[in-house]
Amino acid sequence: MKIKFYTTGGTIDKVYFDANSEFQVGPPQVTELLQDAHVAFEHEVESILRKDSLDLTDADRRLIRDRIAADPAPRIVVTHGTDTMVQTALVLRGIPGKTIVLTGSMQPARLRITDAAFNLGTAVIAAQTLPPGVYLAINGQIFDPEKTRKNVQCQRFESCG
Repeated sequence: MKIKFYTTGGTIDKVYFDANSEFQVGPPQVTELLQDAHVAFEHEVESILRKDSLDLTDADRRLIRDRIAADPAPRIVVTHGTDTMVQTALVLRGIPGKTIVLTGSMQPARLRITDAAFNLGTAVIAAQTLPPGVYLAINGQIFDPEKTRKNVQCQRFESCG
């Protein structure tokens, strides 16, 4: 079962630069994470954007939606920044015949301690097993984006409805 991965940036792809003491969005980490996990399923990775999710615009979200809607793949995983993941998921609702799972991380994938690989693995299983629709896979759970919020203080997502 083939899964198409779309990358949009966010913390999962951030790189820390000592010279200026800040994170910047770097190259997508999905390919490396999948290689490190020795995955045995067919997949393809395509980068759409390289932005912090707080910088995403309505036009960016339309671009993401248009790319996914035009792709023949029925199983999609989108890596995305956690701050506006819910908003993008809501824009993706209504694309027929696709299981779309958004995931990201609270710590960059390049760090020694990160939730990136765990969240990506959760998203892969969700994309393989859930019926068509739009989901969030993060913090070891699957969420309905219409009933979910990010609790910034606790560094986790939670149901809110």
